[in-house]
Amino acid sequence: MPPFSANDTTLYRKDVASGGRTLTPAEREKLLQPYLPAPPSDSPRMDARSSTTTPRQKSNGHKRRVRPFLKAKLHFLIFFLIQLVFGIYIRLRQIYHATLDRLLAIRHYHHRTPEYIQRDVKNLDRIPEHLSVVLKFKSEEEGGLEALMDEVAELSAWSASAGIPLLSVYEKSGILKTYMASLQALVNQKLAAYFGPAPAAPSLRVFAPNLPSTSPSPSPSPRIPAQTRNGSPIPQRQHLDLLLLSATDGRDTLVDLTRTLAEMAQSHKITPKDITSNLINTEIRATTAITGPRHGTAPAVRKEVEAGEPDLVIVFGPYVKLDGYPPWQIRLSEIFCVGDSGGDVSGSASTRVEYQAFLRGLWKYAGAEMRFGR
Repeated sequence: MPPFSANDTTLYRKDVASGGRTLTPAEREKLLQPYLPAPPSDSPRMDARSSTTTPRQKSNGHKRRVRPFLKAKLHFLIFFLIQLVFGIYIRLRQIYHATLDRLLAIRHYHHRTPEYIQRDVKNLDRIPEHLSVVLKFKSEEEGGLEALMDEVAELSAWSASAGIPLLSVYEKSGILKTYMASLQALVNQKLAAYFGPAPAAPSLRVFAPNLPSTSPSPSPSPRIPAQTRNGSPIPQRQHLDLLLLSATDGRDTLVDLTRTLAEMAQSHKITPKDITSNLINTEIRATTAITGPRHGTAPAVRKEVEAGEPDLVIVFGPYVKLDGYPPWQIRLSEIFCVGDSGGDVSGSASTRVEYQAFLRGLWKYAGAEMRFGR
């Protein structure tokens, strides 16, 4: 590009100084025309180069469109294969557990006879003193409250037959606490169906944290000796305690206890040094304690029945989900999950409460190795 001439520079500056009134647009274009770069040439070489590069660019763009498509299809194929393999595995697992449970149900059926249940557990090294179960409230299609109460009654009869003195039932909503009297009547009927009418049937007490307990089952006269169906005398009537737990006995209890201790500390009723782990443990355990006569044949003395930590927790569900169970009660507990034998593996359906699952939990507990340290 040639350098600007002095004449053109002078004309351009005059036009700028006058605000564009000295030269017309055509004169300005003519003035700048010699200094503009030359337009691109349309030579045959450039045409040939453009003709050779255009198909390559088109092919590169085509490849860029095909590769993401193949990559997406490959990912879909891998996902489908993984889903297929795990689906087959889950179905085979369900079939295996269902078949095993049916065989156990045929081999170890209680026939509503305590002697058969005692025969199934007599060779176990240990039996839990406190058994806890985690149940789920069923929908109306599955029986609702009636089915839940019937499951609790069956578990109570099995526990009494196996020699377990304390059974705690956890249901998240706490609906069982509002029907404690009806539940006690149903459990007494179930115990009578297994053991026979009183005094052969065990005495029962139903209680819940922070609620008054129901009266125990009526005890026979001490002058009339209790007898079984065969007529043999019973030295002492068996007793069963039934504890009802819900989600409000977990986190809400901790929150209420924390609030109460904080208010007492602010009002100088206690000092912060008095709030120790022993005090908190005592207050928490008091929520699952009840005072009253324990055994029907014993004298009517006031005795505290402390639930404490359960030795065994049986989760009737497809997977281990405590669902808000009070955390301080399962520090040293053995947890047994029934599995997906009676329900959907996704957890949409609840697992059935069956005797063979209850028995497998006792077997696992008897064979568990417990190491508490020094």
